[in-house]
Amino acid sequence: MKHGIRLVGLFLVVVMLAGCATHIHTIGTGGSGAKMEQRQWYVLWGLVPINNVDSKVMAGSASNYTIKTQMSPIDVVISFFTGIVTVNCRTVTVTK
Repeated sequence: MKHGIRLVGLFLVVVMLAGCATHIHTIGTGGSGAKMEQRQWYVLWGLVPINNVDSKVMAGSASNYTIKTQMSPIDVVISFFTGIVTVNCRTVTVTK
């Protein structure tokens, strides 16, 4: 029983610390309208990307936009289960 409580406690700490893994880049004056979101997948604990998420393609012809790259709480939960086979993910959001 104690092992289960410790595991839940560790999981909650990891979820709360996920906000520390957020990077925001502002191009021009930044974006405030439409958002586009894609998930970037990696194997070998982030060393090898599986798919290509291109923020410039997501922004299209916009000259003012914001790129937010983060490991959201959903990504933490996904990576908790897929981490066994060394797969993890992060979310890339472009706001135009």
